[in-house]
Amino acid sequence: MAYYQTILTLPPHARGIHIITSHIRQAIRELIPNAAQAGLVHLFLQHTSASLAINENADPDVRLDTEDWLNKVAPADQPEYRHTLEGSDDLPAHFKSMMLGVSLTVPLVGGDLGLGTWQGIYLCEHRDYGGSRRVVITVSC
Repeated sequence: MAYYQTILTLPPHARGIHIITSHIRQAIRELIPNAAQAGLVHLFLQHTSASLAINENADPDVRLDTEDWLNKVAPADQPEYRHTLEGSDDLPAHFKSMMLGVSLTVPLVGGDLGLGTWQGIYLCEHRDYGGSRRVVITVSC
């Protein structure tokens, strides 16, 4: 089995849910040899105030509704929060990151991500100004 690894740096995104599937696909195409048809793709986000998820990639309302739901579950500006030095959106961002997670494993099928028809990979940016984000991409094939 061979392993390939790279770090993808994503540009800053506004707070919200963003489809990054094309960025991941491009990084994989540049990383693995053309002969690699089957394996596993592991994605690890090196941050504690953003997360990764797989969900619907067609209707943008899914992303908007997800952001609304997350904000209800972990709202900003709560007087009982102690961790506030980095802003009122920081602790809720950590909560959301813990709920959704920072890693995904996707099968490599025919040299591409083995996602379903309506699936896309999300970067869930939980900070108002989160900055660029790094994703470690490891492919085993």
